[in-house]
Amino acid sequence: MSTEVMPLASAHEKLDHLRRNLASVIQGKTESIDVLVIALLAGGSVLMEDVPGVGKTTLAKALARSLDVEFQRIQFTPDLLPTDILGSSIYSPADGTFSFRKGPIFCSILLADEINRASPRTQSALLEAMSEGQATIEGKRYRLPSPFLVLATQNPVDFHGTYPLPEAQLDRFLVHLNLGYPDADTEVEILYVQSAEPPLDDIRSVLSIDEVRAVQRMVHNVVVERSVAEYLVAIVQRTRNDHHLRLGVSPRGSLMFFRAAQARAFSEGRSYVIPDDVRTLAAPVLAHRTVLTSKAKYAGFTKERVIREILDQIEVPV
Repeated sequence: MSTEVMPLASAHEKLDHLRRNLASVIQGKTESIDVLVIALLAGGSVLMEDVPGVGKTTLAKALARSLDVEFQRIQFTPDLLPTDILGSSIYSPADGTFSFRKGPIFCSILLADEINRASPRTQSALLEAMSEGQATIEGKRYRLPSPFLVLATQNPVDFHGTYPLPEAQLDRFLVHLNLGYPDADTEVEILYVQSAEPPLDDIRSVLSIDEVRAVQRMVHNVVVERSVAEYLVAIVQRTRNDHHLRLGVSPRGSLMFFRAAQARAFSEGRSYVIPDDVRTLAAPVLAHRTVLTSKAKYAGFTKERVIREILDQIEVPV
């Protein structure tokens, strides 16, 4: 595996280029683009949830085209099987032997389109890959390429033909994004931009696979003072005791939160994490890992609102 060292200035220049690539395809979604870049730096998977047609798949494809890595797309449907994702052994009548044919999961970026249209059994085929970067198939363990991340899109769970993702699956996504509808002015601009050649066709790769690995290693070196780490853990622990939640954030969530804060600091050009990094990422990283109580749900609370209230209750370190 390459251990390429990348100059800091070059890394930030390429990240700026990556953001411009994504912004040329999805207008008016600067915050979502920033979170997507942070997820890439942290090496975490992304779940994008919203109504059809707001650009979830386009944004995922734009990121894949901006990186010189192997990319695969799976359209999740109710009849999709785990072997359609992982691969299976194929029998050869000529010599009576079996040979393993790898599935589309053997790539660096996997676009799982409309992931919640497949059955829970099929969704679970991604669990080991997302958590450990490997897949166990027919009793044999296979390492996946590095980096490996899943960009998954899903429709709201009340849409026809969807299955809710289990908590164990949600916990393996670093961040959860809601793109939302564009404002009126942005939507007018989209009409003109898309009337010519789609901007996605002009996307060129910005980072090679070795450069992606290099910037991810640089993120590991971002300093986190103990007071900031304690602040991060205090937020996580409060989710486990909040009366609006029946399920709080797991220790896996704490680790991902920590790495995401490092990635945001790096993307902002800093070598150290500040409390604002933690506060900014709290909702995208933590909300989907929690479960509301029935009482809170019927009272109109959202997970994001609960996280915001928790942030207001905890003293920010100076």
